Amino acid sequence: MKNFWKRGEPFIWLTGGTLAFCIIMIGGLVFLIMLKGLGIFWPAMLVQLTLKDGSQLMGQIIGREEIPQLPDHYRLQLKIGNRDLYGLDFKWVKEDQILKQTYTDEAFVFERLEWGNLYGFIKELRQGEQKRSRSRFKLLLKETQQLYQRIKSIEKKEIGDINYNLEKLRLKIRELQLKGNLDSPYTKAQLQKLNHRIQEQKERYNQKEEELRILYEKAAQNKIVVATIDGRIKEIPLFYIVRAYQPNVMSWWEKFGLYISKLWEFIAGDPREANTEGGIFPAIFGTVMMVFIMSFATMPLGVIAALYLREYAKEGLLVRIVRISVNNLAGVPSIVFGVFGLGFFIYFIGGTIDQVFFSEALPAPTFGTGGILWASLTLALLTVPVVIVTTEEGLASIPMTLREASLALGATKWQTTWRVLLPSAMPAILTGLILAVARAAGEVAPLMITGVVKLAPSLPLDKHFPFIHPERKFMHLGFHIYDVGFQSPNVEAAKPMVYTTTLLLIVIIICLNLTAIIIRNKLRKKY
Repeated sequence: MKNFWKRGEPFIWLTGGTLAFCIIMIGGLVFLIMLKGLGIFWPAMLVQLTLKDGSQLMGQIIGREEIPQLPDHYRLQLKIGNRDLYGLDFKWVKEDQILKQTYTDEAFVFERLEWGNLYGFIKELRQGEQKRSRSRFKLLLKETQQLYQRIKSIEKKEIGDINYNLEKLRLKIRELQLKGNLDSPYTKAQLQKLNHRIQEQKERYNQKEEELRILYEKAAQNKIVVATIDGRIKEIPLFYIVRAYQPNVMSWWEKFGLYISKLWEFIAGDPREANTEGGIFPAIFGTVMMVFIMSFATMPLGVIAALYLREYAKEGLLVRIVRISVNNLAGVPSIVFGVFGLGFFIYFIGGTIDQVFFSEALPAPTFGTGGILWASLTLALLTVPVVIVTTEEGLASIPMTLREASLALGATKWQTTWRVLLPSAMPAILTGLILAVARAAGEVAPLMITGVVKLAPSLPLDKHFPFIHPERKFMHLGFHIYDVGFQSPNVEAAKPMVYTTTLLLIVIIICLNLTAIIIRNKLRKKY
C-alpha cells in the first residue's frame, strides 16, 4: 500500500479522471447546443387539437413537461404562431384537456417578413381584382418573391449608391465652404459643378423612387386570404411571405431540402423580426473581420515587446516591473479595456482624426465614434499580454547554442533574431495567437462601448472606395447572443436562435484555431 501511494498512482488516476470528467462535460454541453440549435430548422408537423371546451388549436408541438405542483400531470407547449391575431406565439395546453389530436393535410405554414409564422388554410388567391386557382399559389408566390428581390436590390444597392454619392458631394461642398474664399472663380466653378452633380443624383433618385412605386404596386396586387383553425380571416400580400409549405404531406427528402434551405438562409441571410428570425451573416462577417484586424495588431506588438524583453533588455528592476505589469494586465476585467478604448481610441485619437481630416463632417463624427477598428484595437490591447508571455517562453526555450552558432558564423544580432530565433519561436507565437483569438472572439463587454450594434445598416466592406471602412459600426455573434437572449421582446421565439448562434460562434472559433494549429504544427516539424 505504501508503494502504491509513493508511486503516485492515486494522483495519476485523479488527474486522468478529472480530465475525462471535463471532456464529458464539454462534449455534453456542445451536444446540447447542437441538439437545441440545429433542430429548429426541421419542419415539424402541424397538429390540430380539439379541446374539451370545444375550442380548437393548431400549431407545432415544441415541448412536453410535467405540470409544477401536479405530479403525473403533463402539458404541451404549442407554437400557435399568428402573433398578429392572437398576441402570442406559444401556448401551454394541458394534456387532460385535449379531446382529439389530428393532422390535417391542407394546413400550411407561412413564414412571413413580419409577425412570425402564420398557420392556416388557403381560402382564396387574388391577382389584382381577379381570383386565381389555389393550385397556382406556389407559382405566383415564386414570381412575387422574384419581384420583391428586385425591389430590395433597388433599395439597398441602387438607391443606397445614390445616397452615398449625395453625402460625398455634400461633404465636398461643406469642405469648400470651410476653406472660405467663396468669391474666387475657381471655388465658384467647383461649387457649380458639385451642385450640378447633386441635381443629377437627385434626378436618378426620383427615377428609382418612381420605379419602386410601380414595382410595389405590382407586387401588392398578389394577395392570399388565409383562414385560421378558429375561423379568423387574414389577407396577406404575397411579397410578405418568405416561404410556404405543408409539413404534414412532405416527404422526408422534401423536409431535408427545406432544412438545408433554412440553414443556408440562417448563415447567409440578413436578420429580421428583431433578430429572432432570418439570418446572421452580418454578425458572422463582423466577428471574423474583427478577429483578423485584432490579430494583425496583436501579433507585431506582442512579438516585438517579447523580443525586446528577452533578447535586448538588461535584467533589472525595470524589466521585472514590466513583466509583472504584463502578467497583471492579463487579469484586468475586459470592461476596463473597453472604457480605455472609449476614452483613448474613440474620443482622443478618433476625435483628433475628425478635426484634422474630416472637419467638413463635424459635428457628426466619422472616427470619433465607435467602429470596428477601435473595437479591434481594444481587443488587441486585451489579448497582447498573452502573446507577450507565450512568445517570451518560446524564446527562452531556444538553446543558447543556436544563438552562439549564428553569431560565430558572422551573423549580426538582427540577422540571428530574424532568421534563427523568430522561426524557432513561431510555434509558441502561434500558441499565443490561438489563445488570443479564442478569448477575443467571445468577448462582448468591451465591444458594447466601442462599436458593436444590434443591427448594422451596412458592412465595413463594400464596393465604395476605399472599400474597407474601419470607422463603421458592426455586428458581432457574442453581442447577438446577448441581444437575442436578454433583450428580445419575444423570449420564447428567441431561444432557438440563441442556441444556433452559440453553436455557430463555437464553430468559427474552432475553425480559426484549427487553422493556426495546423500552421503551428508544420512550423514545429520544420524547426
